[in-house]
Order: sequence, then C-alpha cells, then structure tokens
Amino acid sequence: GAGLDVFENELAVNPKLIAADNVILLPHMGSATLEGRIDMGERVLINIKTFVDGHQPPDRVLGDSF
Repeated sequence: GAGLDVFENELAVNPKLIAADNVILLPHMGSATLEGRIDMGERVLINIKTFVDGHQPPDRVLGDSF
C-alpha cells in the first residue's frame, strides 16, 4: 500500500489512485507541526546567513535540477 500527500495534478488526482483499496490520499500537511515550522524557519535563517557571508546556501535549488 501507499500513503500519498503530493500529487502531480493536485486538483485532478488520477481516478485509479482514488479507487485503489491500498492507497490513502491526504492533503499535503506533513510539515504542519510546531517542530516542522521551527525547523523550516531555522533553515531559512541559516541559508540567508550563508548567502550573505558569500557562500553557497546548503538548501539551494537549481532550475536544471528538475
């Protein structure tokens, strides 16, 4: 089975996934915890400080990565 919370087409989820007995579909809420939000904020601050100090941020995403 599978539990999914991210879909290629959020508003048009594949009907085969909806009908599957071994799949649970949920809204994308995995980071909606106090701990998760604090961690995200700290990572943002680390990335900004690293960039301002003239270094490459650890969580940099490049356009060609997709």
